[in-house]
Amino acid sequence: MNAEYLVTGGGGFIGSNVVRTLVAQGRRVRVLDNLSTGRRENIGDIEDRIDFVLGDIRDVETVRRAVQGVRYVLHAAALPSVARSVREPLASNDVNITGTLNLLVAARDARVERLVYSSSSSVYGNTPVLPKREDMPPQPRSPYALTKLAGELYARLFTDLYGLPTFSLRYFNVFGPRQDPSSQYSAVIPRFIDTLHHGQPLVIYGDGRQTRDFTFVDDVVSANLCCCTAPLDAAGVPYNVAWGNRISLQELVAVLGRLMGKQVEPVFEPARAGDVRDSQADSSQAMARLGWKPQVSFEEGLRKTVEWFLSHP
Repeated sequence: MNAEYLVTGGGGFIGSNVVRTLVAQGRRVRVLDNLSTGRRENIGDIEDRIDFVLGDIRDVETVRRAVQGVRYVLHAAALPSVARSVREPLASNDVNITGTLNLLVAARDARVERLVYSSSSSVYGNTPVLPKREDMPPQPRSPYALTKLAGELYARLFTDLYGLPTFSLRYFNVFGPRQDPSSQYSAVIPRFIDTLHHGQPLVIYGDGRQTRDFTFVDDVVSANLCCCTAPLDAAGVPYNVAWGNRISLQELVAVLGRLMGKQVEPVFEPARAGDVRDSQADSSQAMARLGWKPQVSFEEGLRKTVEWFLSHP
């Protein structure tokens, strides 16, 4: 099957939401995923409408085959989690830097029109100034954050040096349907929903007053697609992708308790190494240069997420 879009990590949380949106729009989509952290069931009901390639971005020949004939590469494949990278820095480096470089080289050689790179707000580290702006000096505090920054710098280099238009999107605490709650490295929202649903003690690492700029996955999907139509002079630089609000973990727990009809008394544990205290985005550059605008508020997104998880136990 000839494909217009290649989505790496298309079986994962963000990737599968991108794939489903593209398929719903009638686009021809190829997915490259080794399913180490993604799940085939995330795209199982649409697999007959896509070209699925079971493979690893660390394998040069697999990547070269995957990019053949595509116009746009949406690169969501990664070994996620700050905590995991602290425990496994070599694996994080191998997948997130070497794998990304493989993809950039293959995209350049195949004359791909654009490559969109999924980066992370973790590159900012614990800089005290809020909101975070793209012109602030990065201060990564974990191997994961460092690998995401390295991927951004490689993407920019390939734009400047080889003329491959690249767009790096710094996501801020993305949440929504199909996010895995079962791993020890799971993001906080699916883990909290799963914990409350099963009546288990809800653990917060730290004092619960740390804040995050939670971003519903549909807004991340739309940012990826905006990069495929944005002016070419917008390429080569990173963009924050977030609503622009700060929500504390204690506030998150209160809203979840209300949505799920649960009385919640969190258990507090010591903060984890590498975690960022506060996070909030200034996304004005993405709005001005990419034509992107967030559409789904925190509480609306949380309600949709809770409904999805409760209907997909």
